[in-house]
Amino acid sequence: MEKQMIEARLRAQKEYFQKGSTLTYNYRINALKALRAWISCHEAQISEALFADLGKSADEAYMCEIGMTLSELSYMISHLPGLMKPTRVRTPLAQFPARSYKLPSPYGSVLIMSPWNYPFLLTVGPLIDAIAAGNTAIVKPSAYSPATSALIERMIGEVFSPEQVSCVLGGREENSCLLELKFDLIFFTGSQSVGREVLRRAAEHLTPVILELGGKSPCIVDETARIPLAARRIVFGKLLNCGQTCVAPDYILCHSSVKDRLVECIISEIMAQYGASPLANPSYGRIVNEKHFNRLLSLIDRKKLVLGGEYDQDSLRISPAVLDGVSRDDAVMKEEIFGPILPILTYDDKEEIYSALRDTEKPLALYLFTEDKRFASMLTGRLGFGGGCINDTVIHLATTEMGFGGFGESGMGSYHGRDGFAAFTHYKSIVEKSTRLDLPMRYQPYKKANSRLIRMFLS
Repeated sequence: MEKQMIEARLRAQKEYFQKGSTLTYNYRINALKALRAWISCHEAQISEALFADLGKSADEAYMCEIGMTLSELSYMISHLPGLMKPTRVRTPLAQFPARSYKLPSPYGSVLIMSPWNYPFLLTVGPLIDAIAAGNTAIVKPSAYSPATSALIERMIGEVFSPEQVSCVLGGREENSCLLELKFDLIFFTGSQSVGREVLRRAAEHLTPVILELGGKSPCIVDETARIPLAARRIVFGKLLNCGQTCVAPDYILCHSSVKDRLVECIISEIMAQYGASPLANPSYGRIVNEKHFNRLLSLIDRKKLVLGGEYDQDSLRISPAVLDGVSRDDAVMKEEIFGPILPILTYDDKEEIYSALRDTEKPLALYLFTEDKRFASMLTGRLGFGGGCINDTVIHLATTEMGFGGFGESGMGSYHGRDGFAAFTHYKSIVEKSTRLDLPMRYQPYKKANSRLIRMFLS
């Protein structure tokens, strides 16, 4: 898309927003219901697009993308009246008589830039929150998921007018053009390297930014864990979308006394869930492109491979690879894996966990398998990370009742449910003062009696 057309779309959206059209409850609820109706009617086409881009099965497409998008829509539709209401707060005695409240107000025209790994959910999810909050939006889906991006463009064109929501397709040139423009908020999901560029470009306009990035999310298994169940849940979280999930367990840090048992159970679970030949399993997806495929193959140390690692260059598929005896000096530990490779490291003392993780970049997620509640409390309290699970993986992002977001290098800001509405909302602090009474103590000339009253009110 040409730069002039992108600029014209943003200009039209700003003019539309200034008319106040998006501020009403009726506008927002009708937009959300229209979006829900379109998704419900086109579930099969969405599933087909996700299969074309990533080889996702229909079941996985619904569980991890379509269903979660509908869940976010249902939450917003049912909670919208309460979310839009001003929130009354206590007024200090010094301001008597007055009423104080926080008034939710949309930012205006927002930019949503989404990734390729969950191309429908991570585009439409933030869009739902932006619409519920009363914003107009330009959506930029990934060029690496062309079938889903084309479907999103079609959906937006059929549900919204360009002044409400608009879709921009393309690659780096379009991304660069969008980041030159002055939006009222930018919501970006993607890699840390691109996130840094988004933040730098947004700073030129002092535009607020929400960043959902990634990192090496550890999965800690202590000696009290229920190993067979831990293995089952780790395999599930690791191999969703062939490991191309921002909150997938990146690696396991396991107590040395249970490591062999854990490896044995992980191997059994991979075979149980994906079969003896995962590359022949039609429900097992593929790597998004050849560049990413080759990068993943370069991370597999065949000397440390205890399962899998077979691959098919033509279909861009890599079978689940389990690596044992891994150290932090190995290539697989130098970057976020983002694929079906599971390295296993060990520790002997709990303090080794803290020393290993406290100086690393803050991960988007942390997982802990343990029956020791005291240890779980201490570990989750001492370490910095975006969010996570105790005795499970990944599922913490599947609830609209909690915000999901990063911390430190893994991002800033959060969304989902109430937090999603808040992410696209500015809360104006307003004091509505009565005109029936005007206390004289704050006005000059200052008097000792008034000074005593001020001290009494403020202390």
